[in-house]
Amino acid sequence: MLKQKITFIGPGVMAEAMIAGLLRKKLAKPGDITASGPRQERIAELEKKHGIKTTTDNSAAASGVDVIVLSVKPQRLTEVMKELKGVRADALVLSIIAGASIKKLGAGLKHKAIVRSMPNTPGQIGEGITVWTASKETTSEQREMACTILGALGEEVFVEDEGYLDMATALSGTGPAYVFLFTEALIDAGVHMGLPRRIAEQLVLQTIKGSTAFYEQAGRHPATLRNQVTSPGGTSAEALYYLEKAGFRTAISRAVWAAYQRSLELGKEKPGHVPEGKPQEEA
Repeated sequence: MLKQKITFIGPGVMAEAMIAGLLRKKLAKPGDITASGPRQERIAELEKKHGIKTTTDNSAAASGVDVIVLSVKPQRLTEVMKELKGVRADALVLSIIAGASIKKLGAGLKHKAIVRSMPNTPGQIGEGITVWTASKETTSEQREMACTILGALGEEVFVEDEGYLDMATALSGTGPAYVFLFTEALIDAGVHMGLPRRIAEQLVLQTIKGSTAFYEQAGRHPATLRNQVTSPGGTSAEALYYLEKAGFRTAISRAVWAAYQRSLELGKEKPGHVPEGKPQEEA
């Protein structure tokens, strides 16, 4: 069990997932966790649900603790960093903010021991994947702490090259949105054919779960598995022909690339600025 005091700056969905994971796996005590945010009703909800400490004062929350988890929206980062005073020199700052580089975090906080990470939505049920890296000033003990905290969300992967974080943001961080959209499209196709939505949902969900499990156990290239279910002149061959004709692979590749470019943009933007036509994104 971690003995360190941990503060979450930004009590959003992913922060709550980390808190719940730490408590569920008995990696931390409720009394050692603090969540700070501007909305009294939100932090009161977290306090009641998890028994943790809460506050609306970011500066007080960050003062003197061992680990500070930054979990605010990217557009609020610069403003929030100005509020954080009294951060111990030996404290670990762990960020889950899309696009926020170690250099930007270090300059804004005047701090050196920083871990940058990118978790994803399935972390809310302990089935996520988080890619992370650390500044050279972090100690081996701090890296172990980061590994433990991020492990509360599911699997974690350490990378030496920070550039991989923006790529992970586009692939695994944003990936659940692609999967959900594909799932929705399959269900709607089933309903369009005439299946009751309840049955279409059941068929699609188990198909995706089963296919993923089969791929994981088979240990073979997905193209090999796809070929196994694609009989010459059959239904799969016909469907795949239309997907290829519609540019299915290219659309996915371009979508991931667009998300990657957006992640790079987020690291450069001024606080509160969102390019025209682009919605604000969750941290």
